[in-house]
Amino acid sequence: MTDQIPDITIIGGGPTGLFAAFYAGMRGATSQIVDALPELGGQLTALYPEKYIFDVGGFTKILAKDLVKALREQADQFHFKSHLNQNVTALEQEGDHFVLVTETDRFPTRSIVIAAGIGAFSPRRLPQACADPWYGRGIFDRVSNPDEFKGQRIVIIGGGDSAFDWAQQLRDRAKAVTLVHRSDKYRAHGATVADVQAAATAGRTTLLPFHELHEVRSEGERLTGITVRDVKAKTTLDIEADAILPMLGFHSDIGALAEWGLNCEKDEIVVNSLMETGRPGIYAAGDITSYPGKLKLIATGFGEAATAVNQAVHWIYPEKKVNPGHSSNMAIFGQKDD
Repeated sequence: MTDQIPDITIIGGGPTGLFAAFYAGMRGATSQIVDALPELGGQLTALYPEKYIFDVGGFTKILAKDLVKALREQADQFHFKSHLNQNVTALEQEGDHFVLVTETDRFPTRSIVIAAGIGAFSPRRLPQACADPWYGRGIFDRVSNPDEFKGQRIVIIGGGDSAFDWAQQLRDRAKAVTLVHRSDKYRAHGATVADVQAAATAGRTTLLPFHELHEVRSEGERLTGITVRDVKAKTTLDIEADAILPMLGFHSDIGALAEWGLNCEKDEIVVNSLMETGRPGIYAAGDITSYPGKLKLIATGFGEAATAVNQAVHWIYPEKKVNPGHSSNMAIFGQKDD
């Protein structure tokens, strides 16, 4: 049975976690990814799949969803396993290996690389009780495929980056886009706010500051729109809609990780230059880590993932060197093995 235990379990399926899965395979180690989200890609998939990223080496620009696709294809060379919708609740030690415990399963592993980004995160829900029955059937707090909303009347609720990003990205697909926010103070990037405001002036988007959800309107089992309330004038307005997208930000925390004996400060894991967390056999990489001079960038996460995996491989197999050598000379890619 121990022969079936993966060498490395990666907590988090964002870009850092996916690169760690590739790197584990490159080092001849078996790996699996455990993630709380329903899809791989982390924040890139959950928050901004349609946004361009400009600071990843080798790409002038690349859509977030395309970067996830490329990283997954790279890791798929080594047939890693992914376990999604898995909220980590505990860590146990059994003999010479760990057991990662989630709400529904147990995952034995020889070592762990934590690449959990900002931790497990879930969308903030609309506070109005009238919205609860419509989640998943008219109200959607994630957009993975914007083309699903083509030709629809969309109401977006929120005033942050996600709300304005989707107002910008859906307006050429949707029949109508209305952005509702309870104030006129927006937390999104200034350029995106200016773009949406310009679209509103041109009649391509409706912008409703100082409004909030008051009621969901329906015909039978079909959502037909919402009523919003002006928080200043106390008046109401009916809006026809096919879909409501609450973009209210996310709850996030590192949950059970804080109880594992790691060096944690303010929901981050303090690591040294070897990506060690303070507990042997457990390493960390990406946005969840902290150290002097830390930069929270995808590019940084890739390097940290390589360091963490190399250290984990050496910890499991002391006879293997930490330094992997150049990939262009590796037998695993069909090249001359140095």
